Amino acid sequence: MKRASEIALFPLNTVLFPGGLLPLRIFEARYLDMISECMRSQCGFGICTIRSGTEAGKAAQCYPVGTLAVVTDFDRGEDGLLRVTVRGEQRFRIEASRVEANQLQQAHVSWLEERDAPLPAERKPLADLLGRLLHQAESPVAEVAPDFGSAGWVAGRLAELLPFALSDKQRLLETDSALERLEILYHELLAEDITR
Repeated sequence: MKRASEIALFPLNTVLFPGGLLPLRIFEARYLDMISECMRSQCGFGICTIRSGTEAGKAAQCYPVGTLAVVTDFDRGEDGLLRVTVRGEQRFRIEASRVEANQLQQAHVSWLEERDAPLPAERKPLADLLGRLLHQAESPVAEVAPDFGSAGWVAGRLAELLPFALSDKQRLLETDSALERLEILYHELLAEDITR
């Protein structure tokens, strides 16, 4: 897949982490065109969390850090809407953006490095909790190939599945170190005492 420095943005009220799967229903013309172009040219698009505005209509204001998404599956639903599943790839930071006439946002981005690490033995309870959550999760989240030995993978999936505020999930996405993400999650969960 090509990784360009300019990508289209899809602002959403969710946070996608690298390695995660996200189902989307596409109905706006600008995003149908965007998905079509991404599939034709084998490139991804950026999913960014909305800071202000809405998912439909006028272009929303996004947080500066998002995740490149690539289409892994698609079909046309009975309601006529395009349904796609995307996988999170690499995080990026928006350096500059512009809004086209159809309100599709294009952004010049810099790619952020993922600093992963093995899951520390003392944080295995987090992997155990994640295993239980994945067992209860619906498709496509339940279909993600597990990597319980990766601190980044465990932190990303927990952040996606647990009911944290969007701003807290965004803060985790903006954290460069997987071990630091894991520690933030551990202390949040310890406060709630739900790791046992």
